[in-house]
Amino acid sequence: MVLDILKGCLIIRGTVEPYLFNNTNSSRLNNASRKASAKTLQRLGVVILVVGISASLFVLNSFPAFCIVVILGLLSIFLGTRQLGNVENLPQQFLFSSIDLDGWLTKWQQINGKVDKVLTSQQEQIAPTSINPDITAYSFDRLVVCDSANMAQLLIANNFHFENNCAILSITGYPQSIFNTTMEMLRRNPDLKVYAIHDCSPKGVSLVHHLRTSEKWFLNSNVTIIDLGLLPRQIIASQGKMFTRFSSQLKDEAKKLSVDIRLTLTAEELAWLDTGNFVELESFTPQKLIQVLRHGISGSLNLESDDSSIILIGDSGINSGNDIYMVESFG
Repeated sequence: MVLDILKGCLIIRGTVEPYLFNNTNSSRLNNASRKASAKTLQRLGVVILVVGISASLFVLNSFPAFCIVVILGLLSIFLGTRQLGNVENLPQQFLFSSIDLDGWLTKWQQINGKVDKVLTSQQEQIAPTSINPDITAYSFDRLVVCDSANMAQLLIANNFHFENNCAILSITGYPQSIFNTTMEMLRRNPDLKVYAIHDCSPKGVSLVHHLRTSEKWFLNSNVTIIDLGLLPRQIIASQGKMFTRFSSQLKDEAKKLSVDIRLTLTAEELAWLDTGNFVELESFTPQKLIQVLRHGISGSLNLESDDSSIILIGDSGINSGNDIYMVESFG
């Protein structure tokens, strides 16, 4: 079983963080189970109608029995249809924990040998790394900012920065050893575009605002920022195709979001967050995340073109000229 999970999650020429295995597998199984129960309820309603009506009319010859059968059958079909329509919008739970998976992976490696394409925890020196001055004289046209070090590590391990000519950093400052030097290089480029990718959570939807208002990032800068997601509007538009979870803690955090952040969200998005819903990037396969990033970068190369998937939301009056864009769909 563990081998099947590993085969399903190893990615193109790179590595994958163990926690990524858990979410994708659990999402698929949860959805399949709920869909199956909803369809079973629908079928049960049909059987009740067909068998019950025949029995009530030709065997029992009872009108009250006929009415009861019709009501029960239609109710079963209605409930099954409603559950099938809403099943994937409901918060979901993991079928097993990441700790369980780590244990299975360890046991598998003890028998079969080490799996090379699995990311380890970030263990690097915080002290600045010496970089050739000839390299620091250049800059990047693009920067990808992740809301976690794990996500930045995943992209770097897959050489996304080389293949797409961009820098990759996390909002937490990863990679610490080159963070300050990279930021100095980035600030020298007046045409820099910043791409934010994050969980759909109160902290995640605050990422762009933090980039725009933090001295550590782009305060008082005219840099263009493109929010690739995850955004509540993208989750809602997916019609339940994303692995949605619930947290009472995030429910409280959502209600404490600043006015500036809440103004960038619709009433429907705010209601979604205020309920305590959230979706993690780690519920997607690495291939999907890389595809979304590539699509977001290629689709924004010319923001003046007619690309309905990227909308300008402007800023909240904090920094004039600092354009903020949002992507309507995730991938």
